[in-house]
Amino acid sequence: MNSPKVSIITVCYQSAATLRQTIESVLAQDYPNLEYWVIDGGSKDDSLAILKEYEGRIHFISEKDQGIYDAMNKGLARVSGDIIGMIGADDFYPANDVISSVVTCFQKNGTDTVYGDIQFIDPISGALVRFWSAGEYQRNNWLWGWMPPHLSFYAKKTVYDEIGPFRTDFTCAGDYDWMLRALYKAKKSAAYLPKTLMTMRNGGTSTASWKHRLVANREDRQAWKDNGLQPYFFTLFLKPVRKIFQLFNSEKKAGSKL
Repeated sequence: MNSPKVSIITVCYQSAATLRQTIESVLAQDYPNLEYWVIDGGSKDDSLAILKEYEGRIHFISEKDQGIYDAMNKGLARVSGDIIGMIGADDFYPANDVISSVVTCFQKNGTDTVYGDIQFIDPISGALVRFWSAGEYQRNNWLWGWMPPHLSFYAKKTVYDEIGPFRTDFTCAGDYDWMLRALYKAKKSAAYLPKTLMTMRNGGTSTASWKHRLVANREDRQAWKDNGLQPYFFTLFLKPVRKIFQLFNSEKKAGSKL
């Protein structure tokens, strides 16, 4: 793969407070062959005004959608890159060489997908609160509650074309379902990049509350069932338990505020 085009998608709604930092972190990437789409859900705050400031440097639409995964699918329908990744409107890249590092990993390993580590910070203080070290890929790890961090996950467009869009009937686990389909069911290859690829503000959709966690767990179970896959009886119990160990990882990684 020679200088592949990389497409990055951001889905946002009422995200004016953090959107500018997200956009700037994408535009600051040192990889030249980069396409960036922002899919806004018809925000009523200053999000659209911010997007218009970057007109000509990014692509964007602003219209009502049917939820986060519908918005992601709108992005997938518009991008033209060889490799696709996503960044949340509350999040930012911790360094300007994230995309170039991902591309190098694809070229070195020749895999269908690449993923890395992410860090969670307190949205007020900026202090590190959780560090997700994804670890080397082993397909059997899915049965032990493992999944790659979605916002550190990159896949070739050919994989998206084959696997299809995100499920829009899911509200929390559409990313889990898609990666389960791609990596576990379809057995697409994956390479682990031992590098922090994303900084996330704690409190996003998948981590906001125990209520969200219960919904996600129910959708996780549905994903296994609908894909004709059989987890162990403890598989989905271990999935949230793994987050507890990420708190201890943050103590090892913690230093000054990010």
